Amino acid sequence: MKYCDNPFQYRRRRSRGVNVGGVCIGGASPIVVQSMLTSDTMDTEACVRQTLALVDVGCQIVRITAPTKNDAANLRSIRDALHSRGVNVPLVADIHFKPDAAMEAAKWVDKVRVNPGNFADKKKFQVKEYTPEGYEAEVRRTEEAFAPLVLACKERGIAMRIGTNHGSLSDRILNYHGDTPLGMVESAMEFARVARKHDYHGLIFSMKASNPKVMIEAYRLLVAKLAEGGPDWNYPIHLGVTEAGEGEDGRIKSAIGIGALLHDGIGDTIRVSLTEDSPNEIPVCRMLVEQVAELSRNGVDLSNFDVAEARDPFSYARREADRAEIDGVGFGGEDTIRVVVSQAAWNQLAGRIKPGADVRPEGIYERIAPAEVDPLEEFPRPENGRIVTVADSCKVNPIAAFRILAARLNAMGARNPILLKDAFGPAPSNADPQRALVASATVLGALICDGIGDAIFIRREPGAGAALRLGFNILQAAGSRSFKTDYVACPSCGRTLFDLQIVTARIKARTAHLKGVKIAIMGCIVNGPGEMADADFGYVGGAPGKINLYVGKTAVKFNIPEAEAVDRLVDLIREHGKWQDPAPTEA
Repeated sequence: MKYCDNPFQYRRRRSRGVNVGGVCIGGASPIVVQSMLTSDTMDTEACVRQTLALVDVGCQIVRITAPTKNDAANLRSIRDALHSRGVNVPLVADIHFKPDAAMEAAKWVDKVRVNPGNFADKKKFQVKEYTPEGYEAEVRRTEEAFAPLVLACKERGIAMRIGTNHGSLSDRILNYHGDTPLGMVESAMEFARVARKHDYHGLIFSMKASNPKVMIEAYRLLVAKLAEGGPDWNYPIHLGVTEAGEGEDGRIKSAIGIGALLHDGIGDTIRVSLTEDSPNEIPVCRMLVEQVAELSRNGVDLSNFDVAEARDPFSYARREADRAEIDGVGFGGEDTIRVVVSQAAWNQLAGRIKPGADVRPEGIYERIAPAEVDPLEEFPRPENGRIVTVADSCKVNPIAAFRILAARLNAMGARNPILLKDAFGPAPSNADPQRALVASATVLGALICDGIGDAIFIRREPGAGAALRLGFNILQAAGSRSFKTDYVACPSCGRTLFDLQIVTARIKARTAHLKGVKIAIMGCIVNGPGEMADADFGYVGGAPGKINLYVGKTAVKFNIPEAEAVDRLVDLIREHGKWQDPAPTEA
C-alpha cells in the first residue's frame, strides 16, 4: 500500500474538489482553514458574534454543533442573521448521536459532519463476538439509519464530512477490528460505501485522534485504502489532532500531526483544536499551511530517487539502534530520546540548571561529535558506538534527509543511533518564536512518529532556554517522553457543559507538578471515555453543573457539583497512588 507518491519528494495528493458553500475543498484549490464555535447553538447572537470574529481573522469555514433537532433548526436563524450582515461564510453542522438532528441541519447548512462511531451505533464498551453474518446484519442496520441523510445531502447538493474519531469508535468496530487505525478507517469506509451506493460523492474524510502517532497512521492508512479503491475514490481530506490542549503544548501536538501529514502531501482543509478562544486557532492553521513550501523544499530532484525504506508508515515502531555511550550519556538502545544542545547554549544554561531538574541538556553537540554524512551520497559505514546525523550541507529538507539516512544505515546493517536536527543551520536571532515552534515540531515530530531518532537538536529557536524547553515538549507531545503532567483537553463547543478554559486552568494549578500522569478534561461525553482510554484520570461534563470522574475509560464518580469537582479529582488521584505533594517552590 502507498500513502504518497514519494516519501522523499513533496507532492500534494491529487483529490477531487468538493464544493462547500462556494469554497472548494480539494482539487487544485489551496488548503482551506476552518474552526468551530464554542457558544450555545440556541444563542443566535452569540453564534453570530463568534462567527464574525472568526471571519475577521481569516477563517474560511465555520462549524457549529447541533446536538438536538431544536439546535439544528436554529441553524437557519444563525445563517439568516449572518446573511443579513452580508456574511456568507459556509456553515457546517456537527452531528453526534442524533440522525433526526442531521436531517434537520441538512436543510440549512453547506455541509454536515457525521461521526460513524455514534451516528447509528451505541458505545457501551461491551465485549461481543460477531459472526460474519451477524456483522453484516449490523452494517445493514447502520445503512438504513444513514441512507436518508445521504439522499437529503444529495438532493440539496451539500457536502458531508465522514469524521471518524479515535475516541468514539462504536462497540461493533472495536470488537471486530480493534481499537486501531484500521478500525477507524473501516468505520468511515462503511459510510462511504453507502454514499457511493446512492451515487453521492460530496464526501470529505477525517481520522482524528489526540495521539499524533495514531492520527498519522490512521490518515496514511485511509489514503492508501482510498487509493486501492480506484481513481474515483479520490475524496479530499480534513486534518486535525483532536483534544490537542492549549498554549505551547496544543500548538506542538497539532504541528506534529497536521504538519507531518501536510509534508506527506495529505490534507485539503485543516482545523487546529485548541482549548482557547476559537480565533486563536486560525494563525496556527496559517503557519502550518505556509510552512509546507519551506519544509518540503529540496535542492535536488528526488522524484526518481531509489532507496528502500525499512519503516512501516502504518504502524509505529522505533528504529532499532545499538546503545552508544558518549560523553557519559547513553544514546539508542533502550535509552529514551535525548535532548542535545550546542556548546554555546550550554555555556548560557549551565549556571541556570538546578540539580535534579527534569529539563536539562543531556548532551553537547560538539562533545558528542556525531558523524556528519550526506545521505544523498555514498558514505562509509560508521564505526560502532558513533552517533550519526545529516551534514548541514545536505541539499534536501530534514524530513526527507533523515528518512534517507535511516534507510541507508539499515541497508548497510549499521545500527548506529541517529541525532535529528530540525534545520540545517542555526536560526537568525530575530526568528519568530511561534513559527520556529511550529516548524520544529513538524520536522522532529514527523520523524519521531516515523520511529526515527535517538536524540534531537533544536536550531530554529535561537534562545537557549526556549530551545531546550521546546525539545522536551516535542518529545512529550509525540509520546516519547513524560517529564511533566500530560493533559488531553478538548477545544470546547456548544455541547460543552462547563467553561473549559477556566476549569483547565484550575486543574493545571493543582496538578501541573505531577510527573508521568495523564489527565483528560472533556466538556461532554461525545469523545470522553474513548479519547481518555490512555489517560490515567478524566474530568468530564455529565450534566449542567455536574461532573463525572473517570479512571481510564471507566466512570467512578458521578454528578459531582462543579465547585467540588477539582478537589474530588485530586482525591481520586491520591486514592490511586499517583499523587505527590508539590515541592515548596512548585506550591
